[in-house]
Amino acid sequence: MPTIQIKGMSCEHCVASVRKRLLLIDGISDVQVDLQKNEATYTEAKPVQLDTIKEAIREIGYEVTD
Repeated sequence: MPTIQIKGMSCEHCVASVRKRLLLIDGISDVQVDLQKNEATYTEAKPVQLDTIKEAIREIGYEVTD
């Protein structure tokens, strides 16, 4: 499962927002967000460009860190 680091999450609302947004991306499922680790893991049914994921996270006010 791919993992991305997300900067800016501080509460369960943030977790829910990130999870909901990632699930809207075609090809992504089974999203798990860990607030303490500031990361999200997900399953790809088909390849998804990292830039697509980064942009989706930016759109809701967070940042994917490298």
